[in-house]
Order: sequence, then structure tokens, then C-alpha cells
Amino acid sequence: MKKKPHQRASDAVEILHRRLVAGKPERMAELEQIRADDAVARKIHDLRVQAGLSQRAFAKLVGTTASVICRLEDADYEGHSLAMLNRIAAAFHRRVEIRFVPLRNAKPAGVRTSRSAA
Repeated sequence: MKKKPHQRASDAVEILHRRLVAGKPERMAELEQIRADDAVARKIHDLRVQAGLSQRAFAKLVGTTASVICRLEDADYEGHSLAMLNRIAAAFHRRVEIRFVPLRNAKPAGVRTSRSAA
């Protein structure tokens, strides 16, 4: 039985993904969490920059400290709270929207039906 020839990749990210993440559900879950934390941090940063505010001015507007804003804008920070996100949104006359989207490369989970009481 012949092995299929392995397709060579030239994209470093693709190579690292194959070696470190592909076929490893726990690593894929960790990567998804990192992506989510990064997305929140970027959105907070972009909102502040688009408003032309320093971290200190942004913090004052939100009612917190510049160090808190610095942490919120850090992609490694995992403590984003819905309460703080709502405070940030309110300061800019916006609202927070939460969506549940499928994970990349995830198999759909079986849908459970509720049991009715007989």
C-alpha cells in the first residue's frame, strides 16, 4: 500500500498549524480562545483609537484607570467581563452584541432535544 505524497507547504503559518494544532482538539480549543481574546482586545483598542483618545482619556470616559484599559487592550488578557464591555459601549453610545459562531474546523455538536415530562 503506497502512502499518498505529502503536499509541501511553503506558508510558515500553515506548517506550524499542521505541526502544532492539526488533529489536536485541546490545542485547537486553546487557539480559538486566544483568537477570541485577541479579537476583544483589538476591538477595544480600535474603538479608542478611532475616537482619538489616549488610554488615560478613554479610562476617564469609561470610569476606570489607564492600567485597566492597558490590560483590556492586551491580547493575552483573559479577564474581559461583560460588565466592563457594557461600560465601554455605553461611554460611546453603543451596545455590546454577543454571537455564538462555529469554531474553525470544528465538527458540529449533536443537537439535543429537551425531554418532556411525562
